[in-house]
This record gives sequence, C-alpha cells and structure tokens, in this order.
Amino acid sequence: MYSHAWQTSSILSYVGEKMIPGETLHYLVMAVTALISVVATYMAITEKDLLKAVIFSALQSGMYAILYFLLLAPDILLVYIPVAVGLIPGVLIVLISKTERWEKE
Repeated sequence: MYSHAWQTSSILSYVGEKMIPGETLHYLVMAVTALISVVATYMAITEKDLLKAVIFSALQSGMYAILYFLLLAPDILLVYIPVAVGLIPGVLIVLISKTERWEKE
C-alpha cells in the first residue's frame, strides 16, 4: 500500500530550475556515494600518514553504510556501522599510537 518516495516516479525533486524524478535522484546519490568511497579507498592506500589512512578508511566505510541504507539493507547497516566505522578504526588508532605514525619507505 505505502511505498518509499524514491520508488515512485510521480514524486519529483527540485534541483535548480529542473525537476528530477525521485528514482533518478536516488540513483544519483548512490553514484556519488560510490565515487566518494572509491576516492577515499585510493587515498587510504596511497597515504603515508597511517592516521590519515585510518580516517580515509573510516570515510570509505561510512559511504558503504550510506549505500547499504539506500539499498534498503537495514540489518546489514546496523552491524556494519559499529564494526567498520567505530570498532576497526578505534583499534587501528590505538595500534598506531603504540607504533610509529608514518609509514617507512
């Protein structure tokens, strides 16, 4: 009976002067989120400062969490956020504090 706004093409969203269908806007947000995730992953891999790499990794995990939300997977989202965005970066920051912050060449 009730459906989400992004599933119906009759609900439109305003962007500037033009109107974009809700489903198209949904896919656009997913594409931008995926692109940010890819850029954050690249930055995490190439960063020499390990603390910044952990922050980029947490950003990438946050973008994946948004994608899980947009793909209507709340059960995965509720497990993924505490582990991938909270626990893993927290443990890595503690480990980095016990070692050196900068990666050696």
